[in-house]
Amino acid sequence: MKKRLLSGILGLTMAVGLLTGCGGSKTASWTVTCPWAPSGVAAMVSQKAAAMSTNYSENIILVADAIKGDAATVNTWVADTKANDTELVFAGEGLFSITSILDPAKLQFTYDDFVFVENLYSSVFVMSADASLNIKNINDLDAYASGADEISVAANGATGSEAFLAAALFGSMGYGDKLKITPYSSAAEAAQAVARGETNFAVSHQSQILETYQQGGVTIVCAFDGEDIAEGDFAGVEGVGKYGYPYFRNRCFILARSGTKAETVAELKKLYDDILADSEMASWLSDTMMLEVDTMSEADVQEHIQNVQNIVNEYYDIVVG
Repeated sequence: MKKRLLSGILGLTMAVGLLTGCGGSKTASWTVTCPWAPSGVAAMVSQKAAAMSTNYSENIILVADAIKGDAATVNTWVADTKANDTELVFAGEGLFSITSILDPAKLQFTYDDFVFVENLYSSVFVMSADASLNIKNINDLDAYASGADEISVAANGATGSEAFLAAALFGSMGYGDKLKITPYSSAAEAAQAVARGETNFAVSHQSQILETYQQGGVTIVCAFDGEDIAEGDFAGVEGVGKYGYPYFRNRCFILARSGTKAETVAELKKLYDDILADSEMASWLSDTMMLEVDTMSEADVQEHIQNVQNIVNEYYDIVVG
């Protein structure tokens, strides 16, 4: 009897030990849901961050969960989670700035249902062109567009970020009436359409068009940013902001449920900031994914959301028709 009692006590002690870290804190696994494109950019970065989380915290383990979903997935997440649940979710301008204007009935939540933890990265979209057109900069683009009857641009979906960037560029150049958005079912497919001759142009993440560019199938016309691209294969590509044209970067916010303790949010933010400050992570983001570390404040988030909303409102008719 004493042996069985001692064995039980030892087993309980070991179990408790597995749940505790330095200083007696319990180790918690936080599930990080990416509600779109399981093999997409955001999901891959989330997986990388999760794998590195144990290097920087004895109290928090990040577990990446990527599923094919949309606004309905986030609706469900909001409905099923409560303050201080060990759950995080991705959202960005696609929901807060585009869907909220185009189809607000899809959103059974507002930004107030979340508390901001950190922005995982930012991606500068680029516009590629059919190589046969020999368009390599904004001036070339202007000359082509002025003489074209129709300007076809491949995009991930008919009303996504890429579609609105194309509309904002050609609309502000004065060619919005010529623009035809050709939607594809994925960002990668849209990025390749231009090389297949299906469209004149495509808007995509840099990484999604890199191989086609290296093979000579496309030229890179411009970057949707304020300055020229400084590094990598696309170094020197012009930023549309130099010409006064509107733009925004793609960002993915990591969010907890509203009401989660401030000290918990601070601990999560520190963990992500430590991971993003790691030279291995920074190099992987830059060299492999062609992304940038881009930590943000709450004010930065609100400014980003508002900027994209302004663009959506201004170029709504070009995209939606």
